[in-house]
Amino acid sequence: MIPAIFGLSGLTLGAEERAFFRDADPAGYILFGRNVESRAQLRALTDELRAIHGREHLLISIDQEGGRVARMKPPVWPAYPPGEVFDKLYDVAPASAIEAARANAEALGLDLAEAGITVDCHPSLDVRQRGAHDVIGDRAFGFEPMRVAALGRAALDGLARAGVVGCIKHIPGHGRAMADSHKELPTVTASAEELESDLAPFRALAAAPIGMTAHVRYTTWDAELPGTLSPVVVNEVIRGRIGFSGLLLSDDLDMEALSGSVPERAERAVAAGCDIALNCWAKMDDMIGIAQRLPVMSAESAARLETALASLPGDAGQGDHAALVARREALLAQAMA
Repeated sequence: MIPAIFGLSGLTLGAEERAFFRDADPAGYILFGRNVESRAQLRALTDELRAIHGREHLLISIDQEGGRVARMKPPVWPAYPPGEVFDKLYDVAPASAIEAARANAEALGLDLAEAGITVDCHPSLDVRQRGAHDVIGDRAFGFEPMRVAALGRAALDGLARAGVVGCIKHIPGHGRAMADSHKELPTVTASAEELESDLAPFRALAAAPIGMTAHVRYTTWDAELPGTLSPVVVNEVIRGRIGFSGLLLSDDLDMEALSGSVPERAERAVAAGCDIALNCWAKMDDMIGIAQRLPVMSAESAARLETALASLPGDAGQGDHAALVARREALLAQAMA
């Protein structure tokens, strides 16, 4: 097995993709809107991925946060609210906000479990900052670190109840970035003391099974390299100060925050300490290059992957979706009263 997650090109697997995935044996996959059409189609696609590898608990991931970050969309799947909605309810009734976030995540997770998806790249634990770039914006659970942690924990719990593993992101924090890392490399010049508030939600949820790095340069820790590629950020900050010991994914290596070829980026991310290199765009030349450059997954990373997926129940997706959505809506109505 190689320490990579690959994207897929379309609604079904082509012969070239199927053969490559069988031979390369990546740790898992990530799905996008181009891979999603109907409930039956999506389930058939994830079933085929499992059949290729003979692994029932295969890491098949998606970015399904709610709000503007959703790959499975209406009318086939319901829309879900962004994190900001729960932050506003927290102003009125904190316990209700936590319960609403949990119910929402469980309902969302039931959609994923039905489709055969095992990992959601959610929740975002980035602490929102006024004046920062809107790439995080309403995706965040708020401006206050412990509120973000409380609502993030509820989201993780809800997903787990549905039989899906959550992935906390973007460690060690994307909230104060003044640029969109999809387009360029953000540089954060805040002091180590100021960054403690960014670390706090990740520290509170450091026991989460999976996390994702940020393509952000933090000058107080490493003046040259973005977090994903920085051994200092990965080992001293994420593993050390935060205490995260779970499976660590890079953010998407195709993003323009990073330089060099995509295979080079993957090699550097794993060398820096990421367990898995995430490559989303299903470009065969890039995927072949990554498979050629990356070593076999280390025993330590393989153990983290096994631990993360071991939490998946054998009988997932048994909750009452309609009841969960109704409960969320009743709770959110309190913020409008």
